[in-house]
Amino acid sequence: MSQPIIQVSNVSKKYRLGKIGMTSFREEFGRLTERLRGRTASATPAETEFWALRDVSFDINPGEVVGVIGRNGAGKSTLLKILSRITEPTTGDIRLRGRLASLLEVGTGFHPELSGRENIFLNGAILGMRKTEIASKLDEIVAFSEIGKFLDTPVKRYSSGMYVRLAFAVAAHLEPEILIVDEVLAVGDAQFQRKCIGRMQDISKGDGRTILFVSHSMAAIRRLCSRCIVLDAGRLDGVFPIEEAIQHYLPKGNLTMMDVNVADRKRDWGSEGKIARITRIRVPAHEGLRFGDPFSIELTLDVRESIPQAMVGFAMNTVEGHRVMTLDSDSNGKTFALERGQHVVTLSLDRLPVSPGRYYCGAAIGGSVFYDIIDNFAEWEVHPGANDWESDRSFGGCRLKPEVKLAQTEPRL
Repeated sequence: MSQPIIQVSNVSKKYRLGKIGMTSFREEFGRLTERLRGRTASATPAETEFWALRDVSFDINPGEVVGVIGRNGAGKSTLLKILSRITEPTTGDIRLRGRLASLLEVGTGFHPELSGRENIFLNGAILGMRKTEIASKLDEIVAFSEIGKFLDTPVKRYSSGMYVRLAFAVAAHLEPEILIVDEVLAVGDAQFQRKCIGRMQDISKGDGRTILFVSHSMAAIRRLCSRCIVLDAGRLDGVFPIEEAIQHYLPKGNLTMMDVNVADRKRDWGSEGKIARITRIRVPAHEGLRFGDPFSIELTLDVRESIPQAMVGFAMNTVEGHRVMTLDSDSNGKTFALERGQHVVTLSLDRLPVSPGRYYCGAAIGGSVFYDIIDNFAEWEVHPGANDWESDRSFGGCRLKPEVKLAQTEPRL
């Protein structure tokens, strides 16, 4: 049985927060004296320890594509920097049995004053490749990155999208045994993201190379990875099969809580909620929002004057401001009367048709006029459904299941 290509054993990383570096000779002499006496210098209030990783251990076998997920601050970037030898672990050991290339942020490994062509050869040399090997891959890299006419331009003049295209093309075509990719692909357009996912599938399945892929997109993780490392607050939650890993991650991954108090939020529209006001908006499902799953949302209303013909609405917009879904209680042509007092209105769907992604949510109470409108009360994320392997943000904002009929109008003779 072959040895793991990546072995991580009890790795921890400690940072010192607060006052770092610029200290007086008196302070440094005092610390040295304490150490020589066998004492540990006490931390001042402005100087505390922060453990970005604690006792993380796992093995990755050759040819595996392994995801790394966790909420912001979980330690993902720290782990990748340690694996890429950008920083050293405080404790623990890492063993890599192969040539490694990493793409951790826009412009990783590029010299801004050099041209795209020169940076390709520089990156190849860093990986230990001969000039003839790099030259043989040059046309493929340029074609994939789509920056042909800018190849001899200094990369400091590239846009972030051009940086990402060239950086990924270099990392994916110069044949490292291990490729580490952070979610820098979020900078690229949807077409390029699909192209990158396809390339990573090709080099893992066709060439048998190992990929470590960090992403917040569960759709991308599902399409690419076989297992997943889940990090939580610097500790290893576990290394799981994909579906089990997503179940560990999703309850911790909502951008905001599914229960939002909006009673005191500032209103920009309507009658400022003087006649009727939305006070609370809640999604009952504890697991958050999933594409294709049943969906319901509860809106608590404080009605101060009777409204004979009322409607309640809920909307989801993309982060660019494009409306992808509107739910209105009067969509069937019927309104309802709201008497003075507290009311809870529930809007439900058999299945949520909104594609996985992040959305700004809004709500309103209307009638003859709009009594209360609250825009962008939360930013919620729709995750892929448990049995959905196709979802991708580039498929559009809303995906429905149409009724399909096939009719042959004229048989071929």
